[in-house]
Amino acid sequence: MKKLLILFFVIVAFVTIHAQSSNPEMDSFITDLMNKMTIDEKLGQLNLPVAGDIVTGQAQSSNIAERIKNGEVGGLFNVKGVEKIKEIQRVAVEESRLGIPLLFAMDVIHGYETAFPIPLGMAATWNMEAIEKSARIAAIEASADGIAWTFSPMVDISRDPRWGRFSEGSGEDPFLGGKIAKAMVYGYQGRPGIDLYSTNSHIMACVKHYALYGAGEGGRDYNTVDMSRIRMFNEYMYPYQAAIDAGVGSVMASFNEVDGIPATANKWLMTDVLRTQWGFNGFVVTDYTGITEMIDHGIGDLQTVSARALKAGIDMDMVSEGFKTLKQSLAEGKVTQEEIDTACRRILEAKYILGLFDDPYKFINPERAKNEIYTPEHRAIARQIATESFVLLKNENETLPLKKQGTIAVIGPLANTRSNMPGTWSVAVNLDVPATLIEGIQRVGGDNVNVLYAKGSHLVSDAAYEERATMFGRTLHRDQETRTDEEMLREALEIAKKSDVIVAALGESSEMSGESSSRTDLDIPDVQKTLLKELVKTGKPVVLVLFTGRPKTLVWEHQNVPSILNVWFGGTEAAYAIGDVLFGDVNPSGKMPATFPQNVGQIPLFYNHKNTGRPLAEGAWFEKFRSNYLDVTNDPLYPFGYGLSYTTFDYSDVRLSATEIDMNEYVTASVTVTNSGKRDGAEVVQLYIRDRVASVTRPVSELKGFEKVFLKAGESRTIDFKITPELLKFYNYDLEFVVEPGDFDVMVGGNSQEVKRARFTLK
Repeated sequence: MKKLLILFFVIVAFVTIHAQSSNPEMDSFITDLMNKMTIDEKLGQLNLPVAGDIVTGQAQSSNIAERIKNGEVGGLFNVKGVEKIKEIQRVAVEESRLGIPLLFAMDVIHGYETAFPIPLGMAATWNMEAIEKSARIAAIEASADGIAWTFSPMVDISRDPRWGRFSEGSGEDPFLGGKIAKAMVYGYQGRPGIDLYSTNSHIMACVKHYALYGAGEGGRDYNTVDMSRIRMFNEYMYPYQAAIDAGVGSVMASFNEVDGIPATANKWLMTDVLRTQWGFNGFVVTDYTGITEMIDHGIGDLQTVSARALKAGIDMDMVSEGFKTLKQSLAEGKVTQEEIDTACRRILEAKYILGLFDDPYKFINPERAKNEIYTPEHRAIARQIATESFVLLKNENETLPLKKQGTIAVIGPLANTRSNMPGTWSVAVNLDVPATLIEGIQRVGGDNVNVLYAKGSHLVSDAAYEERATMFGRTLHRDQETRTDEEMLREALEIAKKSDVIVAALGESSEMSGESSSRTDLDIPDVQKTLLKELVKTGKPVVLVLFTGRPKTLVWEHQNVPSILNVWFGGTEAAYAIGDVLFGDVNPSGKMPATFPQNVGQIPLFYNHKNTGRPLAEGAWFEKFRSNYLDVTNDPLYPFGYGLSYTTFDYSDVRLSATEIDMNEYVTASVTVTNSGKRDGAEVVQLYIRDRVASVTRPVSELKGFEKVFLKAGESRTIDFKITPELLKFYNYDLEFVVEPGDFDVMVGGNSQEVKRARFTLK
């Protein structure tokens, strides 16, 4: 059976690859071009140095222009400005021997100059149309400024919010992550067979980080990953495969090792799975200095690791310049001419598919740059999408929405900052442009609202820590502060006394999450928590507006603060969007894409866990000789899929179209959802499945469907979910993708814990 399955994958891959590459005109053009290329020019196409005024790492290439003339560069990344890119491209096509155009790339992660919420916040919208639209706008703006390739989407699954790049992913669930991966790829590139690369505003996407980057030990960035292959395929790999299925043009290798071999040199990962099993036919690029870092991993010197990367299936070397050694490796028989030619062909094919050989200046149009970047239309869409990303965690006594009258005290270190609003990885944004939260509340609240402000505290008590957490121009101006913490607190309390309601703008700065921003303490920082406790003591209604790039531990806040609105980092229009939700112009509809733990000691904590042989009874706390803690319940503070609204939604019992089906049939699960409150609103109806008995242990719950539905007050709607045997498949012990007969629980509700249940049997 296993041999037959492998044969099936090989056939599928061959058919897929043949179909993707069956472009005789392209094949002939590239063959003719490669026949003219020297070995140095071929290796040059595999080289991606960084140049420009936006630097994302610690290496900086030099003498770029001379190297471009010599054919030693295949592309550049993080060069901003259409005129600058135009001049560099001119050098490539007019002053190099063969005139091969360069591929210009950038980290366009959640928007270009119009920034959308950070990816974790985008995931909280559970709105695939909105997510695809955000990527479409990002592609329009980036391409207008000369960019043809983005290092996005990042689809790494993570269950450890200590990891800084949790903010850049879509949370803990592979099904949701896979849907988002497809939406992002479609937004950037267009859809295969419909509009793929059909205009000069469609750019190439790069799915990253392949693979398992989000599972680093201890939540520490770049750290070792070690897991079984059955867990890998059932819990982590699907979003990468979903991006491949969507036609993504490129893949980025991850920093971490997989099965003891760094991903960048892992042939099983890069060739056996990615190409043979999944049928990927694009090109693979390393992450920043991914090749040289393998020296520190301990698998060889620069020449050795470079050869291993090429032979594993890596096509382009980002920054390391290790592929320069391939000429010597070729002479020594350590790599083959065919391996070099294959990598070179893949890079040239990408340029051909993008249309750069027909028009090297396709993405370089100064008029577009003037008229299509940070437009009022784009900003309005970004504002609307940001409102959908916010998650209402608590709203006691209907503290929210606020009235558009009276005095509001906006207090906290995140209340009066522009540069922190867009969030991490917003490298193309003009950080002086976004509105502050104070301005957003005043603008949305109108003339009858009196807004008072006090900073109240520093970001953290430790000045050195604050400096590390406010890099890349995101300072909160601590060095300009001459007041003590006590003086700042005293001023805030005086302001609070004059108000009718307090909005506490607290949490993380934007660079407290993101790359190389791992944390062991997920509480609101020390001096901010002291400030919040004192604000609550005033007896005034307090709304905590929480800025964060990861799940946080908020037990005290949940127990003591009347209202909590998690706003992540909402992009360039965040301040106005927050105002829209605070005042009720928009009813919040965000749902958690990740579990919020009670404390760090529970991590990793995720909804789709295994049951164990000694499970604790649902709703119980401690029982000796059961899987639990002495000091805290097993429960999360906020479960996956959780999020409140200014209205309420009631669910009927789950109705199944059948209680028994065969392998060639399907069952429809239906539920009627009613907006039982007084306000119109949107609800994310979520479908979960549990495979009761299988050949290997299965999770207690798995997301298998969702639908975001808008209901007017009092309106009801029936939502149907089609459950096919295909939807029930999983990887068994032999890594066969199978569906097995047996009983399945169907669970439908507004989050992963509060669900209505039914059961059917697959025969």
